[in-house]
Amino acid sequence: MSETTARVSPEVASGERHDDVLARNRLLVLLTLSSGSVDAICFLGLGKVFTAFMTGNFVFLGLRIGGAPGPHTLSVIVAMAGFAAGVLLATRIVSPAARSDVWPRRVTVALTVTLIAQAAFAALWLSVGGHGSLTTVQCLLGISALGMGFQTAAVFSLGIQGVFTTAATATFTVLSGDSAHWSNTEPERRRLATLLIALTAGAVAGGLLVVHARDIAPLLPLCASGLVVAIAALHFPASHRVAERSVPEDSRGRLTGVGLGGRAGRLRFRGF
Repeated sequence: MSETTARVSPEVASGERHDDVLARNRLLVLLTLSSGSVDAICFLGLGKVFTAFMTGNFVFLGLRIGGAPGPHTLSVIVAMAGFAAGVLLATRIVSPAARSDVWPRRVTVALTVTLIAQAAFAALWLSVGGHGSLTTVQCLLGISALGMGFQTAAVFSLGIQGVFTTAATATFTVLSGDSAHWSNTEPERRRLATLLIALTAGAVAGGLLVVHARDIAPLLPLCASGLVVAIAALHFPASHRVAERSVPEDSRGRLTGVGLGGRAGRLRFRGF
């Protein structure tokens, strides 16, 4: 095989990575939409407990310890334990992944477990019509939190500053900080703002489903996560690599650019 066919030019490699970053960021939007709907469904339908937003659960636990009214203490603990278990197990899966990959295959594997957990959640929810006993509610919380823990650890392993898909505080913090450098942070601000909008939209959709179509509410996050896993498996197969020369990417998920064709121009990722 000749050198011209064995090696990929920097222009082609940079274009491939640019497409990969675009695909990754769109998948992150879908995951954020999913987690927003998950928390809305669990909060409204399972005793005011979150399974993705752990900050809220720590506050609820503190309220209960202090004697204030709040969600059932054991339900909160089950959600927190399920989330922690998911993060622990997912970290063992994704830790060996190469940080140079835009979307390592191990991330897709971890998100497949999230999908399985959401399928189990939907099956149990449908079997009780969305109205179960306290024991059933706690089982649902544990299953959902386990899946959200897997998702959080998988996304965290990508190393993108301010992006978790299951919590808004870090994203909102980075977005607010970027606003101090308005002229230089347009791509990041657009990306982070889109994630916050997706989280809100997911919560709106999840809330509407619980109120108006409670029986089928879990199908929304299930379909969103299923779409993410399917697209990731097709777009980032096991053999996928950016050949020869990769384009450097900073901790905020930007393409910092390479020279193109000997010209001084630079390629920079411009949001979604």
